[in-house]
Amino acid sequence: MSFRIGIDIGGTFTDLVLLGEAGRALTVKVPSTPDDFSRSIAESLEAALPRIGVSGAEIDEVIHGTTVATNALLERRGVRTGLITTAGFRDVLEIRRLRMPRLYDLRWQKPEALAARIDRVEVDERIDHGGRILQPLDEGSVRAAVDKLLDNGVQAIAVALINSYANDRHERRIAEIVRERGAGVPLCLSCDVHPEIKEYERTSTTVVNAYILPVVGTYLRSLERVLRRLEIYAPLRIMQSNGGAMGVEAAAAKPVNIIESGPSAGVVGAAEIARKLGYENVLTFDMGGTTAKAAMIEGGQYDRVGELDVGAGINFAARLLKGGGYHVSVPAIDIAEVGAGGGSLVRIDAGGALCAGPESAGAMPGPVCYDQGGSVATVTDANVVLGFISPTQLVGGELAIKSGLSAQAVREQIAGPLGVSVDDAAFGIHRVANATMARALRAVSSERGRDPRQFALMVFGGNGPVHAATLARSLDISTIVIPPVAGVFSALGLLFPATEHHFVRTFKRELVDMARGDAAAAFAALEADGSAALAREGFGADMTEYEYQADLRYRGENTNLTVDASQGLDDPRALADVFGREHERTYGYRSDEEAVELVNLRLIARGRSAEARVPDTLSVDERGAVAGGNGRRRREVFFGPAAGRLETPVIDRARVGEDWVDGPVIVEEYDSTTVVPPGCRIRRIGWDTLTIEVGPE
Repeated sequence: MSFRIGIDIGGTFTDLVLLGEAGRALTVKVPSTPDDFSRSIAESLEAALPRIGVSGAEIDEVIHGTTVATNALLERRGVRTGLITTAGFRDVLEIRRLRMPRLYDLRWQKPEALAARIDRVEVDERIDHGGRILQPLDEGSVRAAVDKLLDNGVQAIAVALINSYANDRHERRIAEIVRERGAGVPLCLSCDVHPEIKEYERTSTTVVNAYILPVVGTYLRSLERVLRRLEIYAPLRIMQSNGGAMGVEAAAAKPVNIIESGPSAGVVGAAEIARKLGYENVLTFDMGGTTAKAAMIEGGQYDRVGELDVGAGINFAARLLKGGGYHVSVPAIDIAEVGAGGGSLVRIDAGGALCAGPESAGAMPGPVCYDQGGSVATVTDANVVLGFISPTQLVGGELAIKSGLSAQAVREQIAGPLGVSVDDAAFGIHRVANATMARALRAVSSERGRDPRQFALMVFGGNGPVHAATLARSLDISTIVIPPVAGVFSALGLLFPATEHHFVRTFKRELVDMARGDAAAAFAALEADGSAALAREGFGADMTEYEYQADLRYRGENTNLTVDASQGLDDPRALADVFGREHERTYGYRSDEEAVELVNLRLIARGRSAEARVPDTLSVDERGAVAGGNGRRRREVFFGPAAGRLETPVIDRARVGEDWVDGPVIVEEYDSTTVVPPGCRIRRIGWDTLTIEVGPE
């Protein structure tokens, strides 16, 4: 028997899924340990492996989704970073793009540069946009710059010279000089990290990579030691923001690629299950303890964006008005996020309005009902009061819930000041949280011209199925899909993606000036890089495949559109037609008279596994089954002022069959709870998945 392990660390819980032969799955959920995340991983593995009699030698692969890179940026826990740049470009990080996420907020302050001005030094050199050397590199200025940074005590160095994407000769020479000076500090070159046009974006991405590189490297080495201590010698792979996995060495060298690794895993898993079940269009909704995240799967494919604004805060204006965080130009699954999760703190603001989030109780102290020192009511406390969440069955009964503490907190902090009953206050909290989360779903659907009523809603995360029905009703969505092991679904999704490496090369020219085969020749160089990267991770030429993309725009436009370039490798006219059709689909028009400009070529090098990564069937360990009453019991649940409190059946997920079960009903399992209110009904479909048909209130 062999197993693969997916490990997902969240702000509140660390989730683990062991997937064995024939789709046998075991899940473990333990509180995260923010002081040392590898400790919660060790605890979950130590709890899981002996219980099923699995040894470390039987583990074939470990795939990990981590928030370490993100947290290092958000909490400013990276290392002191120096920047070497071209004379005259010392303040690129300060000038940025002159964008503000809140246009009329005069008090807004842009985030402090990750490389302080004293640690940004200039060297004399100049290369033009075509790669021609206008001023040779002054090696004396380089040696002086390196000595100054080392004297300042920097712990990492980033190098970003003007137009180095077109000619990397000077950056390569600087790297040689740094090593000649005997400096052992980590070194990041923009020509390696992000060889793409746009000076600020390239510089920021390189500095971010250098800033978090030692932190991520230390964490990954610590995790490898944990695995070795448990006699797990299987390859460790890390989930990327773009939906692919990569080896631990590649992740340690380019941690910018794993900043959004955890949220991406859930979307990848949702896309795979949607394809298996025949759902073409799906909105994904992942609600955990701290945040809720939404993404769109259309035609079986999820969308990617080419950049992230890390640390911009959870602000929908930031999706259009950039500049609130640290810019990172890496491909990533397009995910909208809001600060509303089970641990979101509830309060009454100065205007007397009820608010939920974005502040969170986190893993410690957690909601009041956890009895770990939390004193402020949370969304989870409201759901406990309503009866949505069992006081005895959370995490298979391993996490005790004190419902009396939740009721007291809601009564004293919300119901009393508002002059309403505890039930009405709790239901109000539930609805307010839903209103916040609905914004994320609208951001990826109606705000892009898509009608959410034409999509199924796939929900996961520990709290997603609790809120699914009321959330779907608010958006007039009629179908809800709840995947297996919903509460730890992102950990399961980690096991699905192939190993991928993404490459980009600026190749700026008008299509009319290109000869047949120009693009194919440029892609061949990227293929060589992709083949080498995959070979280092054990993939031979017969296990490698490539996906070709191009960034194009009409001449004079400021933004690019990424299209499939496979049809235009040998024919620029075919590539122009692909762009025109995609431009019309995205923006509603095309122009066959305007010149089309090619900006970047992109290559995805993908390593194929010998065996299918998604099993045909799935069987889940049922240790979270409801105790007593042959898997059935009842409790009073408050479904809103109209329905009031109803005595509601509570059943195991395993007892939901292919026939419809009318609500109200609560479906409980080890890692999540599904609430089916009156007017809705639920049944089990393929791949151990539940579906809810949403009716009117």
